[in-house]
Amino acid sequence: MAGVSADFAASVAELRGLLLGTGSAEGFLGELAVLAARTVGDGVSCGITMQPDGLPRTVASSDAFAAQADELQYARDQGPCLSALRGGNLIRVDDPAGERRRERFAPAALARGVRSSLSLPLIAAGRPIGAFSLYSRAAGFFGADATRRAERFGQNASGAVGIAARPAVHAAMTEQLRASLASRAVIDQATDVLMAQRRCTPQRAFALLRTASQNRSVRLREVAAHLVLGVSGWPPQRPPFSSPG
Repeated sequence: MAGVSADFAASVAELRGLLLGTGSAEGFLGELAVLAARTVGDGVSCGITMQPDGLPRTVASSDAFAAQADELQYARDQGPCLSALRGGNLIRVDDPAGERRRERFAPAALARGVRSSLSLPLIAAGRPIGAFSLYSRAAGFFGADATRRAERFGQNASGAVGIAARPAVHAAMTEQLRASLASRAVIDQATDVLMAQRRCTPQRAFALLRTASQNRSVRLREVAAHLVLGVSGWPPQRPPFSSPG
């Protein structure tokens, strides 16, 4: 266990150095989400929630499963990741089927395959600035060992993410987060189009977009925007916080 702890602590320290050196919020948070999922256990997915425009948003995720689980909570203004973000406490759900405190979120989570979750706040300067949520398709996955790994990871990650609150990088990171979310909005619209056309899952639709991007050597967002424009005759709609241009 000590070796595992040292490994992910070193990895977070490396990511912290990367952020200080490049200011790449999107790349940093994406790597952080992947690292969190890998650290806590096999088959775990991770979403990172922050509020760059005053509303909770998934600014990075290890995969589509985590992003979808987060979105279910934003749509209902209820769920463990929001409780961790707003209250600054660890929230563990061993099985949504037995959840009575979050009755709007639990049925939707079960329908999407979420069988257990663990949400932890990211703390900087003594206050929650975000949260990371871990999801599993297995009920009761987050036992004592997994919870300890997640808590230790959260302590290291909070220090790294706290860099985002520093005045010298805050403005640049906010713009990068907004740009990342704008790209996600375009890709989500294209994914919806493919789901309707191909009658497939979100994961399959995203895989089709990614394959097209790789085959054409064109950025994923550009492929998504071209698809939406070709089908609707209109460019993809911008999220409400994005600036024109």
